[in-house]
Amino acid sequence: MTADDRNILARGRVATRLPAQDLERARRFYAEKLGLEPVDERPGGLLYRCGGADFALFQSTGASPGTFTQMGWEVDDIETAVSELRQRGVVFEEVDVPGLRTVNGIADVDGNYPSKNARGERAAWCRDSEGNLLGIGEPVR
Repeated sequence: MTADDRNILARGRVATRLPAQDLERARRFYAEKLGLEPVDERPGGLLYRCGGADFALFQSTGASPGTFTQMGWEVDDIETAVSELRQRGVVFEEVDVPGLRTVNGIADVDGNYPSKNARGERAAWCRDSEGNLLGIGEPVR
């Protein structure tokens, strides 16, 4: 038995929670801009499922700082993903800080986790209607 087999959290599924000051506005953004529909809902919350993982938008009076990536997707083709999302009106962040610069909304990021068998990652970021910073990444092999 490994340590992960004994750890209740390591056996659990990770589920992201993102705040939304206006849940209906967020629902429209995720549907119209990202092409995602909730798989379930409850008062004050919308549940989404992507690739077997869940994330929820929840009604909140607090605002997201949007100063860091709060949730991300890993895709096989970032160029296509960014292009399709731009066609729906998604605006991607332009970043130019030491060690990280986007070109046409996409950055080349050195290094990646060894378990991903990649030498780096290409990444892009956008904000949802509530100010949450969302990332998209493609491992570079």
